[in-house]
Amino acid sequence: MTAASTPDVRPLTTADEERWRELFRGYRDFYRLQESEEVVSRVWGWITDSAHECEALVAEADGRIVALAHYRRFSRPSTGTVGIWLDDLFTDPETRGRGAAGALIRRLTEIAAAEGRSVVRWITASDNDRAQALYDRVATRTRWVTYDAAPVSP
Repeated sequence: MTAASTPDVRPLTTADEERWRELFRGYRDFYRLQESEEVVSRVWGWITDSAHECEALVAEADGRIVALAHYRRFSRPSTGTVGIWLDDLFTDPETRGRGAAGALIRRLTEIAAAEGRSVVRWITASDNDRAQALYDRVATRTRWVTYDAAPVSP
């Protein structure tokens, strides 16, 4: 991706599988998730199944996919609306800082507007300073703190 290139954002297609797998493995590695081709294949199945809630966009520059975004709609009972949840956003480390992540977020906000959604929302790691610098420019940091509880049998 040259510095002057503007990334084009489009829906992922099945022809993108090999490059998507490279980027998704990179995403999982970035967040220090255990290697698992089973997970990679499962997620590929989700995002290529039109009946599944997960969808994907890719950013392409100079004929090469340089970033991905996985997203889905979610109900917001407190407001009686539906938003778009950005699950995963990853840019090839060699092309970071050249607009791909911003272009993907911008496209999601356009989708949200076209569908009448109330928000595009996401989380990031507290130490992901580089991403937060972008997010602080394109969105509003919320006051909410996230918790995870492990499932337990009754």
